[in-house]
Amino acid sequence: MTDVVALLRAALGESVDTTDAALQAVRADKSGHAEAGTPLAVVHAASVADVQATLRIATATRTPVVPRGAGTGLAGGANTGTGAIALSLRRMDRILEVSPDDLLAVVEPGILNADLNDALAAHDLWWAPDPASRAISTVGGNIATGAGGLLCAKYGVVRDAVLGLDVVLADGRLLHLGHRSVKGVTGLDLTSLLIGSEGVLGVVVGATLKLRRLVPGEVHTIVGMFADVRAAAAASAAVTAAGIQPAIMELMDATSLAAVHRLLALPVPDGAAQLTIQTDGPAAAAEAAAIAVVLRAHGGHVEVSADREEGERLLAVRRSMHAAMASLGTTLIEDVAVPRSRLAEMFDEIARVEREHGVVIPTVAHAGDGNLHPNFIFDGPDVPEEIWDAADDVFRAALRLGGTLTGEHGIGVLKRRWLADELGPDQWELQRRIAAVFDPLGILNPGKVFAP
Repeated sequence: MTDVVALLRAALGESVDTTDAALQAVRADKSGHAEAGTPLAVVHAASVADVQATLRIATATRTPVVPRGAGTGLAGGANTGTGAIALSLRRMDRILEVSPDDLLAVVEPGILNADLNDALAAHDLWWAPDPASRAISTVGGNIATGAGGLLCAKYGVVRDAVLGLDVVLADGRLLHLGHRSVKGVTGLDLTSLLIGSEGVLGVVVGATLKLRRLVPGEVHTIVGMFADVRAAAAASAAVTAAGIQPAIMELMDATSLAAVHRLLALPVPDGAAQLTIQTDGPAAAAEAAAIAVVLRAHGGHVEVSADREEGERLLAVRRSMHAAMASLGTTLIEDVAVPRSRLAEMFDEIARVEREHGVVIPTVAHAGDGNLHPNFIFDGPDVPEEIWDAADDVFRAALRLGGTLTGEHGIGVLKRRWLADELGPDQWELQRRIAAVFDPLGILNPGKVFAP
């Protein structure tokens, strides 16, 4: 039998890590799900050549490879189990180019989202994708999962902010996809196909990113308190229907809001749901005033602040959601999306699931784009079957309302059993066949996304 680790060490030397601590660390991500068994090795790639060498060895030996960034995913998509190589891109963290004139940057995949924006600020530029994990997640991971975040209602998701990708295929070939130009329609759009593909088509080793200028101006933050979450959801839909496009519009139900307030030692609201909305740019003041009118018309108690620091303090309540849920127990953080006009109906469905399954599901939403995050709390390391039953009910409710299983977390391991339900058998099979064109041997992230 071929000694895969020996081949990796011969090619990559000390970049190959087989210590127990390293092997155990790559078995799980922030979802809490862990793959069974022990990986073969962790390869800490420092260059494109390292990635190519790893994949050539993997192809020659038919060894599974799992690409991995910072391990902050919530669907188990980068978890590595028995007999597989974890290919870590975290050390590939350089900014290769910043072009203010062209509003683009070329970066390696391992750079943290927040570190990139800290560096871009010196050029009065920023990269818009803003996942909640931005301080600890990599740009490559953002691309692999098609991440979103608080700002995507106005500024778009990762797919809207990537011009091109450098990708290594399973056999070690390097492809340069996309363009440096804003426009480009030559051939099929393989760049968009790779974004959100969760490592089953190729390994992203570089990205040409579309940037925005940091425009000075006012930022206004609006907080609306509502008697219940349905009223808050209806108010958020009314803001969208009014043609107003805030930068951020976040909704917290009563349970999630109370948990965060307890965590932050703030007074706990009595059963209230909260909308936190932020406007920016030259029209920030006028938009904030118009939003306040809409929220009050829907029964909201509204406060508006033009103080940036106060705005950040108010948003810190929303950004503390994950920590608050962790304080309650083990959390399955889920991710569905529905049309914005049906957000209130989706909250009705979640309330029904709570009643019928006897569970409490604290839920927050990126209300500006209809993306909800129901949180299922339980004891112990493994998700109990009754929690999966409740989650199944929530997923199917989202599909009935014209929505989708995932707005930004991806399918990974945790949602693969529902994928065919959304896609239908013909599209599911077509997507599997497309993946096989990129990876005929099926060595890239096997068991994820398309696995039955």
